[in-house]
Amino acid sequence: MRRFLRPGHDPVRERLKRDLFQFNKTVEHGFPHQPSAVGYSPFLRLMAIGTRSGAIKLYGAPGVEFMGLHEENNTVMQIHFIPDQCQLVTLLDDNSLHLWSLKQHGGTSELLEEHRFTLKGPPGSPPSATQVTAVLSHSSRDVLYLGTESGNIFVVELPLFRVLEDRTITLEAVLQRIPEDNCNRRSCELVEALREHPKNPDQILIGYSRGLIVLWDLQNNKATHHFLGSQQLENLYWQRDGSKFISCHYDGSYTQWPVSSDSRQPEPLENTVPYGPFPCKAISKIYWQTTKNGLPYIIFQGGMPRASYGDRHSISVIHGSQQTAFDFTSRVIDFFIIFSSDPAAEFDDPSALVVLAEEELVVIDLKSAGWPAVHPPYLASLHCSAITCSHHVSNIPLKLWERIISAGSKQNIHYSSMPWPIDGGTNIAPDPPQRDLLLTGHEDGTVRFWDASGVCLHLLYKLSTVRVFLTDADPNDNMNTLGEDEWPPLRKVGTFDPYSDDPRLGIQKIYLCKYSGYLAVAGTAGQVLVMELNDEDAEHVVDHAEADLLQDQEGYRWKGHEKLKTRDGPVRFEAGFQPFVLVQCQPPAVVTSLALHSEWKLVAFGTSHGFGLFDHQQKRLVFVKCTLHPSDQLALEGPLSRVKSLKKSLRQSFRRIRRSRVSSRKRRGGSGNASEVQEANAKFDQDALQEMELAPVQRKIEARSAEDSFTGFVRTLYFADTFLRDSSRHCPSLWAGTNGGTVYAFCLRVPPAERRMDEPVRAEQAKEIQLMHRAPVVGILVLDGRSTPLPEPLEVAHDLSKSPDMQGSHQLLVVSEEQFKVFTLPKVSSKLKLKLTALEGCRVRKVTVATFGSCKTDDYSENDLAVLTNLGDIQIISLPFLKLQIRYPCIRKEDVSGIASCVFTKCGQGFYLISPSEFERFSLSTKWLVEPRCIVDVPEVTSNNHVHKSGTENAARKSSPGDCGEDERKSGRLMEHALLNDEKVLKEIQSTLEGGR
Repeated sequence: MRRFLRPGHDPVRERLKRDLFQFNKTVEHGFPHQPSAVGYSPFLRLMAIGTRSGAIKLYGAPGVEFMGLHEENNTVMQIHFIPDQCQLVTLLDDNSLHLWSLKQHGGTSELLEEHRFTLKGPPGSPPSATQVTAVLSHSSRDVLYLGTESGNIFVVELPLFRVLEDRTITLEAVLQRIPEDNCNRRSCELVEALREHPKNPDQILIGYSRGLIVLWDLQNNKATHHFLGSQQLENLYWQRDGSKFISCHYDGSYTQWPVSSDSRQPEPLENTVPYGPFPCKAISKIYWQTTKNGLPYIIFQGGMPRASYGDRHSISVIHGSQQTAFDFTSRVIDFFIIFSSDPAAEFDDPSALVVLAEEELVVIDLKSAGWPAVHPPYLASLHCSAITCSHHVSNIPLKLWERIISAGSKQNIHYSSMPWPIDGGTNIAPDPPQRDLLLTGHEDGTVRFWDASGVCLHLLYKLSTVRVFLTDADPNDNMNTLGEDEWPPLRKVGTFDPYSDDPRLGIQKIYLCKYSGYLAVAGTAGQVLVMELNDEDAEHVVDHAEADLLQDQEGYRWKGHEKLKTRDGPVRFEAGFQPFVLVQCQPPAVVTSLALHSEWKLVAFGTSHGFGLFDHQQKRLVFVKCTLHPSDQLALEGPLSRVKSLKKSLRQSFRRIRRSRVSSRKRRGGSGNASEVQEANAKFDQDALQEMELAPVQRKIEARSAEDSFTGFVRTLYFADTFLRDSSRHCPSLWAGTNGGTVYAFCLRVPPAERRMDEPVRAEQAKEIQLMHRAPVVGILVLDGRSTPLPEPLEVAHDLSKSPDMQGSHQLLVVSEEQFKVFTLPKVSSKLKLKLTALEGCRVRKVTVATFGSCKTDDYSENDLAVLTNLGDIQIISLPFLKLQIRYPCIRKEDVSGIASCVFTKCGQGFYLISPSEFERFSLSTKWLVEPRCIVDVPEVTSNNHVHKSGTENAARKSSPGDCGEDERKSGRLMEHALLNDEKVLKEIQSTLEGGR
C-alpha cells in the first residue's frame, strides 16, 4: 500500500505539525488608525474608540482590550454607553444604530453585536427627517432619545430598537408650548444636544442649533422652561446640582443659565468669551466641574482667536487664576473628564482630562500641580515620527531589561505619577513567559524600545541619534516653554510630531546584542553608529571613521544627498545607549544591511555600493568590498532622485519581458508561418501548465541579466564560525549576499582576547558564489554538524545554548527570492534545493529561523524557517531538508507596506504594520500565543446608584458565564446574585447539604 500514498505524506508527522503550528492574529498594538469617536463609561471604567473603518475598540486596565467590527465598514460617529450596563450603542455615518454587549463566555468577556437599527420616517419624507444628530442614553436604561436634523426627537426602546411613536417629541409640539414671538422654525432647526437632568430623570434639556434651548417634562409631555441664545448653539452641559447649565456657542462664547421655578424664560446669568474680544472659533464642547474649594474647573474645546490661532487644536482648562490651553499637534476628535461618579457626592472633583486626538491619546492629570500628562500604558502613538524599520529581540536578560527601564524612567520625570485612570475590567491572561523587546527606527533619527512581552505595547525608552549631528533644530529647544505674559496660554502636549528636521537622519537598520548591551543603528545617509549602555549621563567625543565603498574607482559620481555633518568636540548624552563611534559610508547611500558580532567586537554594514567591516574595539576599518556592477549607474543616484530611476527600471522591465518572449519562441522551434507558431505557442503553454500542475513547487526559474539595476545592492550580512578553507579548521567568517545573486565569504582572523588591542583583525576573501538565476539573496545561514543553526554571539557563554557541533560537516543555506539552496562546507557543492512555485509570481520577502515547541509536551521542539512572500503568505519550511510544512495567508498581497514592515520573532510570532500607527501581532506557534484574556464583572447597582463589585472576581470567573447586559434592577435578584457568587456562602450551603444527607 505504501506506493499508493502521496510522496511525503506521513501520518505521524501530520499529527506533530498540528501540535507545532497554528496561525492566529492575536492583538493589534498601537493607536487606532483614523479614530472618529470616543465614549466612556464611569460605571465600567472602560473607554471605547470608534474608527472611520467601522472598528470599535474597548480599553480598561492594562491588558483589558476588546475589539468589534461593524459589517458595514462605515465611520463610527458617536458612542454612548448604556448607564449601569455592560452595553453601548454606536451611531454610524449611514444613520444606523448598533447595540453591543459585553458577555462572559468560557471564563472571559467578549464584545458582541446584538442588534442593529436604522430610523425610518414616513413614506415620502426627506432623509433629514430621520438623520440622527444627537443621542441620549437615558438613565432608565431601556430607552434612547434620538434628536434629528428635522428637529424631531424619537424615542427608541432597548434592546430591540422598537420606536415608541406615542412618545415622539415633535418640533411642532415644542413650538406650541413656547411664546408666539419665539415660535419660529428657524430658531430650532436640527437638534444639537440632548442632556438629562442630573437630579430629575423626567426632564431633559433639548438644544437646537439656532440657539433655542428647551427643558422638556417627559411625564407631562410639555416644555417647562425655554432659553433663547443669541448665537448658534454647539453643546450643553448640566452642573452637578441641576440648578444651572452651560451652553457653548459658535462665536467662541459660553453662557450660564439658571433653572428656576420663577420664570419660564430665564435670562442668562453670565456670557463669557474666554479669548475675546476678537472673533474666535467655536467652542464645540464644555464641562463645568465643581470642587470642594469652591473654584470650578471650566474645560472646553476650541474658542481660540480666529486670526492668529485659528489653526490650533486646543482644549482649555480654567481653574481660578490658573489657565492653560493644551495645544495638540493633530485634530482633536473628542474628550471627556473622569470625575466622581457617585451620585451621593456633593462635588465633581475631576481627576483627569482624556483627549482623543487624530493621532494620539493624551491624558492630563488635573490633581497634580502644573497639570502634567500621564504616561499611557497602551494606545502608544507608534508613528509619532514615521516608522522606518523594526527589530525584535526575544528573551532579554533581566539585568539589561532593568537598565533600559532605568534609562527610560529618567526620561519620564515630566510625566505624572498618578495611576492609569481608565482601569475597568480584570486582565486574567497569564504572565508573559519571557521579556521581549520591539525596537522601532523612525524618520527623525530616534529608536524606541517597546515592551512587547504581553498584550500592551508599552514604551520603555527612547534613544535619539540627533545629538551626534549638526541639524537646523537645536535639541535643547523646549517647545513647551511659555512667556509669563503670553496669551493665549498655549502649552504643547502629546508626542506626535510628523515633521523631521532632516530626512537623512532616518533609521534604516537596527541590531541589538542582548548579552553585551552593544547596539548598532544605521541610517539613510550612510551613517553607522555603535553604542553601549551607560547608566549615567556622560559627555565624550564620538570617534569618526570613513568607509569608501567605491575604493576610488574612476567614472563613478554620486548624485544623491550629502552626508550629515557631525559635531566637533565632546557631546553630552543622557543615560542609556550612548554612541562611541561613527562609521560614515562613502557615498552616503542608505545602509541596506547590518550585522554586529559583540564577541568579536565587529560590525558589518552594506549599501547599494558594497559592504565593509569595522573593528569597534580598535576603532579601525578592517576592509571594504565594492559590489557595484559597471551598469549600476542607478545605484549612484540616491533615494532622493528617482525620476530617471523609474524610467530606467520601466525600460529594463520591458526589455526583460521582450527577452523572455524571444527565448520562449526559440525554445518552441523558431521559424514557421503564423498559424504554426500560434499552435506551437498554445502547445507549449499547455505543456508548461501541465508541468507546473504536476510539480507546483519545482519550477524553472528565469535567469536575470547582470545588467539589471542594483545588482550590487547588499541585502544580507551574516557572521559565522565555520569551515571555510578546509574541513579540519574552522574560523570566524563574514558572509554577504547581494541583489544580483552573489554571495561573498571572507575569512577573518580575530586575535585572542589577551592580544586583541595589539594585533589588527585581518580579513581575506575565501569564496564567491554566483547563483545561476541571479535572484536577490535575502538570507544566509550556517548549520552545524547536527544541522542546527549556529548560536548567536555570546549565547553559549551565557549557557543559553548548546555549543555548536564542530565535528560533523557544516552546511550553508542560501535563501534567494526564488529558491532555498543548501551547500556543503567547505567545498560549497550543492546538496539540495527548494524552488518556489511560479503560478502567481511568488517571491521571498522575509525569512528567519524560529523555534517551535509542541503544545502537548515540553520535551520536543524544532527549528524551522518562517518565510513571508510578496503575496502575503507565510510558509514554514523544515530544516535541514527544506520541506514545506504549512502555508498560511496573512497579509493582503496589495499591502506592500505591510509586507515590507513584517518582522518575525525567534519563537514563531510576528508583527506587521496594518496602518502607519498600528502593528498587527500574529502567532505561528501553538505554544506561544499573546492575546487579550480579560473579564468585566457585572457591578451591582443599588437604589441610590452606588456601584459595587458582585462578589470576588475569582468567584465570578468560577461561576457559570453570565450576561453582562442582563437587567438586574430588583434588589432581591441583586442579593441572590451576590450570594451565589460568594465563595464562603457557597461553601456553607454545600456543608449544610452534606450534613443533611
